[in-house]
This record gives sequence, structure tokens and C-alpha cells, in this order.
Amino acid sequence: MFDITASAVRIAGIILGASAALAPAAASAATASSTLNVSATVTANCTVSTSALGFGNVNTLSGANVDGTGGISVTCTNGTAWSASAGVGSGSGASFASRRMTSGANLLTYNLFTDSGRTTVWGDGTGSTATIGDTGTGSAQAVTIYGRVGSGQISVPAGSYADTVSVTVTY
Repeated sequence: MFDITASAVRIAGIILGASAALAPAAASAATASSTLNVSATVTANCTVSTSALGFGNVNTLSGANVDGTGGISVTCTNGTAWSASAGVGSGSGASFASRRMTSGANLLTYNLFTDSGRTTVWGDGTGSTATIGDTGTGSAQAVTIYGRVGSGQISVPAGSYADTVSVTVTY
């Protein structure tokens, strides 16, 4: 049996210490740094969609105006000012003062307005017309378009009448 003495423990410690001294030393890490510049340009953009304005059945003998509503939805980049204008439509002889739906060669006069009182004609901003405008939020902005088929059109024959009005958003 072995008798471990203090001397033997010291010898073992010296051997372990010597072997640790012979082991490779940990590498000393060096660093270098720089910066990475990152950039982007957010461009102003807009989209527009429409919902139809339908007047339904129009009784030209009633002596009453027939009102209806439709709409536009404008989505623009947040902070982008926009303006929506409307054309006169495709009806023969149409103007901002008197838009015209057609059924063959027949015409039914109507107009579009920016207000529920139907006093401000929606157009291109010329003459007595107005455009619709706002500032984009990044979300869709719904705008109601007000329409009116004026009374007194008793000579208009029965039929299905339609028109197409161009809508332009400028931003």
C-alpha cells in the first residue's frame, strides 16, 4: 500500500504545473470595427378605385330629382397630398354642366357632386367645378360621390342608360 505524503502531493502539483506551462497559451483576440451605411427612399405613390353610382329606376314623369351615391377610394403614401378629378364622361355632348348617360342615341342628363347638398360639381377644378383632395395616411381613404338625375326630362325614352367617367388622382 502506498503512503502518500505531503512530498508526493507537491511533486504531483509540480508535474501538473509544468504540463500546464507547456500547453499552448490562449490566443489574444484583436478587433477592428467600421460602420455600414443603410439607406432607402420612400417614394410617393397612390392608387384609386371606384364603386359604381347607380340611380336605379328613374321615373321621368314624377317631376322629382333622382339622387344616388357612389364612391372612390384613394390610398396614398403617408403624408402625400393628393387631388382627385373627374372627366365629363363619354356621353355625346357631355360637359361639366351636363353629363350624359346614353342608351343607343338617347341621352339622360345627370351630374356628379362633391357634397351631399349637390351644389358643387365634381370636375377638374376649372370653371365652377371642384376636385377632391386630402393627404395620404397609407390606408384607404373613402370619399362619397353624390349624383343627381335632374327632373324635367319627360321626353327621355325608356331604356338602360350608362356612362363612364374617368377619375384621375394627381399627387
